[in-house]
Amino acid sequence: MNHKYILITAARNEEAYIEKTINSVISQSVLPIKWIIVSDASVDRTDEIVESYVKEHSFIQFEKSSGDKERNFGSKAKAIMFAYSLTKELNFDYIGNLDADISFESDYYKNLLDRVSSDKQLGIAGGMRFDFFRGKFKKVHCAPDSVGGPFQFFRKECFEQVGGYKSLLFGGIDIVAEVTAKMYGWKVQPYSDLTLYHHRRTGSGGDNLLKNYAYQGFKLHSLGYNSISVLYKFSRLLFEKPIFVGFLTSLSAYYLAKIKKNKIQVSEEFVKHLNNEQKEKMKFVFQKVFSKFFSK
Repeated sequence: MNHKYILITAARNEEAYIEKTINSVISQSVLPIKWIIVSDASVDRTDEIVESYVKEHSFIQFEKSSGDKERNFGSKAKAIMFAYSLTKELNFDYIGNLDADISFESDYYKNLLDRVSSDKQLGIAGGMRFDFFRGKFKKVHCAPDSVGGPFQFFRKECFEQVGGYKSLLFGGIDIVAEVTAKMYGWKVQPYSDLTLYHHRRTGSGGDNLLKNYAYQGFKLHSLGYNSISVLYKFSRLLFEKPIFVGFLTSLSAYYLAKIKKNKIQVSEEFVKHLNNEQKEKMKFVFQKVFSKFFSK
């Protein structure tokens, strides 16, 4: 069966990376029927680069969005949903969000389509990400039921049921889509043998490292994570250079938001489901560690 897919990319000031993404897409053995690239208020050469490819590839559609003044995930979500609103007349089965700083092999989408088409309960899928950090690509480990936001690939029915991406100031648009999908009974599946290269580290779009760490804390609070889940999530930052800085900054931001009683941006049902999910994941990790320890 010939399954059709579309791609949507929101790009803000991506002149250093977007050509890698464009070349990855136009070299696919199975092309999307439409790829809508939205310039989210770019002020560098992003628009110029994209427009040069539009002339040669009819499936690429370029749009501009005024965007918010500062780079944020709320503006990104608005750009993505604006692009999606332009697809109503198209006939397709799947929709892929694709960040403008990702590259991958020419058979990536063919292999992904082969897998998602065989499981009708599979709502979100994607490959394994390697982030470029400190001069080299480093594998980003993820949960067995989680797909990286920069390349989430949705079954169309799933994307529409979860309402696409919500506009969230501190990010987490991918988390909300993913958890909501699972609330509705959809499966989320990453494939470790399908590789994507993220040419800068997730969350490093800004220049201020401390600000990016703080946003992580504000984000988890806005999504309703409880304190134990936050400690579990941020524990990976403990020995990340500069040592302790990321952990302490993110954790401090979370508790600052909690003390100030900042608004939770998701429903009570979402918060309950999310924290139950985190609880089960922590239980699984601890059981695995303890069994390994006591088996020695």
